[in-house]
Amino acid sequence: MPVFQISLIHSRPSCQRAAKSMEKEDMKMPEQRSRPKNGRVIALANQKGGTGKTTTTVNLGIGLTRLGKKVLLIDADPQGDLTTCLGWQDQDSLQTTLATVMGKIIRDEPFTTDEGILHHSEGVDLMPANIELSELEVSLVNAMSREVTLRTYVNEAKKNYDVVLIDCMPSLGMITINALAAADSVIIPVQAHYLPAKGMTQLIKTIGKVKRQINPALKVDGVLLTLVDGRTNLARQTAETLRQSYGSVLKIYRSEIPVAIKAAEISAAGKSIYTYDKGSKVAQAYTDFSKEVLADGEKQRAKLQSSLSR
Repeated sequence: MPVFQISLIHSRPSCQRAAKSMEKEDMKMPEQRSRPKNGRVIALANQKGGTGKTTTTVNLGIGLTRLGKKVLLIDADPQGDLTTCLGWQDQDSLQTTLATVMGKIIRDEPFTTDEGILHHSEGVDLMPANIELSELEVSLVNAMSREVTLRTYVNEAKKNYDVVLIDCMPSLGMITINALAAADSVIIPVQAHYLPAKGMTQLIKTIGKVKRQINPALKVDGVLLTLVDGRTNLARQTAETLRQSYGSVLKIYRSEIPVAIKAAEISAAGKSIYTYDKGSKVAQAYTDFSKEVLADGEKQRAKLQSSLSR
């Protein structure tokens, strides 16, 4: 039996229990699931690096823009990978970043939602980040309402957008907790050639804890398979096992993102896959995924409106 299958089988019960626990929380608090009639806020999170999380944030955001939505991307990683991917290579030269705005909130200073916003040529807006965010994370330890500092900004910013996407850092630290506290839901990108089952279980447990203690409305939208190499048995087995093991408690998106050199090159180009490699399988996959996310959002909105009208 391959190693990844052993890890998956051993980790399956705890992951299912964590996911089912979140479902119970959804059933307990219907009145707390209603959110302001503003943009939908989605955190893309996985504490394991190399899952295609930032690439997914870029291409989902621009994909939704191509479908007519106004989108804000928030770089919540001190490494600033999202900022780099969108063409701003020298993050340290930026006058205003996410750390600047969050610092003002900590000090209870006034801020505006448009300060620091960068406009990309493909239609998305970006709140950038750099290494200063790492310093700010340390200061959050002694801050009042430290888990909801980012939410204070997001609650104002989302009034101007249809969708806000938060690219989380590959860890479960205070900035990631802030992102989960600010989000309506979470999308979990998972690389198909190696399923970090234990890591996914820990992430789901963290999401459940944030849901219980800070953000009762938080939910997992689904798991996205990335870096899928359909030529290998391992990738096919991973995808199949993931659907069989977790499909009953977590949505596994129909769309799968194939592995491709061009997709890795876009970070240096500062463009989306739609511009850099138009017509490719990766571009089509992200188009399909964007449509899937948009359709889910419309269903959730219709369900919420129906429940409020009763």
